[in-house]
Amino acid sequence: MKHAKISEAVVRRLPIYLQVLNELNSREIQTVSSQELGVKLDLNPAQIRKDLAYFGEFGRKGIGYDVVYLIEIIRQILKVNQTIKVALVGAGNLGHALCNYNKYSKDNMKITAVFDDHASKIGTSINNLIVKPMSELAATIAEQNIRIGIITVPAFEAQNVANQFVAAGVEGILNFAPAILRVPDEVRIHHADFTRELLSLAYYLNHEGEESDETAMD
Repeated sequence: MKHAKISEAVVRRLPIYLQVLNELNSREIQTVSSQELGVKLDLNPAQIRKDLAYFGEFGRKGIGYDVVYLIEIIRQILKVNQTIKVALVGAGNLGHALCNYNKYSKDNMKITAVFDDHASKIGTSINNLIVKPMSELAATIAEQNIRIGIITVPAFEAQNVANQFVAAGVEGILNFAPAILRVPDEVRIHHADFTRELLSLAYYLNHEGEESDETAMD
C-alpha cells in the first residue's frame, strides 16, 4: 500500500465511499464500477479512481471493484479494522445521542468512557457506561489506551476540556462545541459545528433562489 502524503479532502471522502460500499454489500452486490459510485455520490468517476489509486490498484478493468475487498481495504486505510477507544466529555442530550448511536454502530470506534463535571450527571448511566467525574479523565485514558476524545460541552468549557484531553495524551479530538479550539500540532482536531453548517446551508438556499431569479430575467 502506498504511503505518499494524502490530502485531507481525500481522507474525508474515504468514509463516504465506505458508507456506500457497505450499503451495496448489504444488498449482496458483489462488484461496482467507479462510474456507478460516481452516480451514487455525485462525484466524477475519475476523482474516485484517483483517490483510491493513492493507496494501490484495487479495481479490474471492465469489471470494477470487488465490494467486500474494497470495504476491507478502506477500513484498513482508515484504521477502523482495529478497535479504537473514544472518550466523550459532556453527558448532555448530544452526548447521550452519540452514545446511543455508538452502541448500535458496526464500526470499531467505540465510546468506552463518558465524563462530566456536573454532580447531577456523575454516576448516572448511558448505555452501560457510568458517567465519571473529570478528575478521573487522565487515569481512565491511560488505563484504557483511549486515543480519541469527543467534546460535547458548552463553548465556554470546551477549551478547558481540550486542554485536559491533550494533557492526558489523546491523539485526536472531535469538537461539537461552537468554539475554535487551540491544540498542539501533534493533536488532530476536527470541528462539527451544527450552527456553522446550518448558516452556510441557509446561504446556499437563498443564493440558489437569487440565481433562479437572475436566470428568469435573462
